[in-house]
Amino acid sequence: MITLDEVTSKDGTTITYDRLGDGPGLVVLHGVMQTGHSNIELAQALASDFTCYVPDRRGRGRSGPYGPDYGLQREVEDLDALLEATGAQHVVGVSSGAIVTLRTALARPALRKVVAFEPPLDLGGSYPAGWLDRFDGELAAGRIPAALVTGMLATRLGPPVFHVMPRALLELLTAMMLKKQEKAAGAGEPTYRELAPTLHYDGQVVAETAADLDVYRSVQAEVLLLGGTKSPAHLRSVLTALEGVLPRARRVDMAGLDHSATSNAAMRGKPERVAEEIRRFLTAP
Repeated sequence: MITLDEVTSKDGTTITYDRLGDGPGLVVLHGVMQTGHSNIELAQALASDFTCYVPDRRGRGRSGPYGPDYGLQREVEDLDALLEATGAQHVVGVSSGAIVTLRTALARPALRKVVAFEPPLDLGGSYPAGWLDRFDGELAAGRIPAALVTGMLATRLGPPVFHVMPRALLELLTAMMLKKQEKAAGAGEPTYRELAPTLHYDGQVVAETAADLDVYRSVQAEVLLLGGTKSPAHLRSVLTALEGVLPRARRVDMAGLDHSATSNAAMRGKPERVAEEIRRFLTAP
């Protein structure tokens, strides 16, 4: 059974979350272009062993707005408030949610084990600057496919062939994808059209991580660096870099999976497969 609850963050913002399962507390923190529901099947696959708390990050889903002072610190405060309220000592962070998770581990030594799934850290200027202005302008003009193409090219989440295709063709294909996804989305499943504005804020979080790598040497929690062999090379490079600085880390590359692996099955995820690796890590003595 899934129950709905909420917690109040340091600045007064309400963070809403689903609770399911039984056992030690585990927060599942979603990533880019997602809400908590996007990873609900992953939580369900873990619920036989853990009490899973699945929040909507601020500005998304049922949680409160970003607020005027939004940034990575606000996200850390949100996760810290949820951990404090629930007593959970484990976190699975997905994509940009993994950035928030790692930064929270620095501020909260009580965290015992952390799973970081492909955090898109900006290592050495690996993400281009200046794309947010174009993205915001296209979004304001109602050109959602164009805005998503701008974001996708900047964050390099699409396959390499996207970078050599004509932009007009990319926008056409994206518009077709949006319509297809809207028809296929199940109950409670957010659509990419609805989530498009959130890409600005995840881009802001990533931008704050530039020249940030050495700070993670102080993380005391055990960390599982999790990724897929079919994910973009720059995301795999981040895992390699973190492997070199985190004092208590191990890494697993899941064969044949990509950046969508944690998502619900309808969104091309493999939640059961990912849950196996997470369970193995969290239950190990």
